[in-house]
Amino acid sequence: MRVLIGIVGALIVLGTFSSVLRTLVIAQPTRSSFTRVLHKAVQVPFQLLADRCRTPEAKDRALTPVAAVSILFHLVGWLAAFWLGYALLQAAVSGFGAPDALRETGVALFTLGFAGSARTQLTVLDFCAAATGPIVIGLQVGYLPTLYSAYSRREAEVTMLQARAGSPPWGPEILARYAQVGLTDSIAELFRNWERWSAEVSESHTSYVVLSRFRSPRPNRNWIVSLLAVMDAAAMHLALNPGRPQAEARLALRAGFVCLRDIADVWHLPYDPDPSPDAPIRLTYDEFAAGVAHAAANGYPCERTPEEAWPHFRGWRTNYEHLAYRFAYLLDVVPAPWSGPRRTLSEVVAPTTPVDRRPDVTH
Repeated sequence: MRVLIGIVGALIVLGTFSSVLRTLVIAQPTRSSFTRVLHKAVQVPFQLLADRCRTPEAKDRALTPVAAVSILFHLVGWLAAFWLGYALLQAAVSGFGAPDALRETGVALFTLGFAGSARTQLTVLDFCAAATGPIVIGLQVGYLPTLYSAYSRREAEVTMLQARAGSPPWGPEILARYAQVGLTDSIAELFRNWERWSAEVSESHTSYVVLSRFRSPRPNRNWIVSLLAVMDAAAMHLALNPGRPQAEARLALRAGFVCLRDIADVWHLPYDPDPSPDAPIRLTYDEFAAGVAHAAANGYPCERTPEEAWPHFRGWRTNYEHLAYRFAYLLDVVPAPWSGPRRTLSEVVAPTTPVDRRPDVTH
């Protein structure tokens, strides 16, 4: 019986070390089952509260603490698992009962220092437990600056997009605003910036999975909606104007849906890696035509009609629509135009429209 207890304790300790290493140390797309369970335990009560909210602002307030509480809960969960694992090892080696084993392990793991044993076997276990507590806490504390640095870089580009895409962002609004200020020929710079942004987010959000749950400082902004808006603008640019430079838009699109797929792999979300260009999408032609009309009304040039451009736009959007909608649903973000359904909110939040205060000029 004591051998069995020792084996179980050793498995718990080793499994928890594996979880800590995979979450905090190994800079590769990996996620332990233990952290998934812990995050689910945190997510469910906050999501139940958010489902009862009737506005995007209230929903955002309800879900904002999820990521921070999840980080804290991970630390508590790891320490609790180590406490249990080392206590089982103590019981197996010493024959202690449950209270004594938990007490012996607790004072070592949390370095309380008011109890100890002269027995050699227990002293070795005490040393291991005493080293484990500060190491795990130190790794978690050192993990936070890296996490918030990646979050800050992500949100800087998302915030800059507000002036170019409205709030919440929308693909046709990007084209409309670039046309309004006469920068249609410079839109390639936006696509270049978001190609780089997609690569950075792919790297950071697969290495540190909790980053995806960090919400923007404003309820009408979100990284997934912003990425979707830029990809839609790039797809419209390619579909409507085949005669204009296309390299930057193509690269931004590819970087965008590769980013979504990389994160989906870590989240274990299914997707078609090679969808047919003729595959159906959830965005309707009428919605697309309305978006084209909005961009054209603000001066965006169109070489093709909406009917001619629709098959080309659909062929691009089939690469990313499913995952973008899936993430928008799971993260329960602001219901922006062309971003799919939500858990409880059905009313689409239209992007803010800037007021043109220029004086009229008569010639």
